[in-house]
Amino acid sequence: MSMITIADLEKVHLCVGTVLEAIDLPEARRPAYVLRIDFGALGVLRSSAQITALYTKEVLVGRQVIAVVNFPEKQVGKVLSQCLVTGFPDANGHIVLAAVERPVPNGTRLV
Repeated sequence: MSMITIADLEKVHLCVGTVLEAIDLPEARRPAYVLRIDFGALGVLRSSAQITALYTKEVLVGRQVIAVVNFPEKQVGKVLSQCLVTGFPDANGHIVLAAVERPVPNGTRLV
């Protein structure tokens, strides 16, 4: 593990957003959803997320997630992913979403 500085961390914009929509992404090499996420003043961004093993589309809608919002856009199949939703692999390698403990306004940045 390499050490970083506070200045390095300040470059990463981790923000909270609410999932507005989750749809299947059949073109993905591994099962994935396309999420439309409301980040308040930052706008609504799309993300391709390989989280189908633990989450249904229905349970995702309305859920707050934490995402990196200042990565360059990335083409994933036919979808242009605009942010990176964060999570941790469980013992089986399935992604468990990182989450806030209580609701906060969309677009709030991690401090």
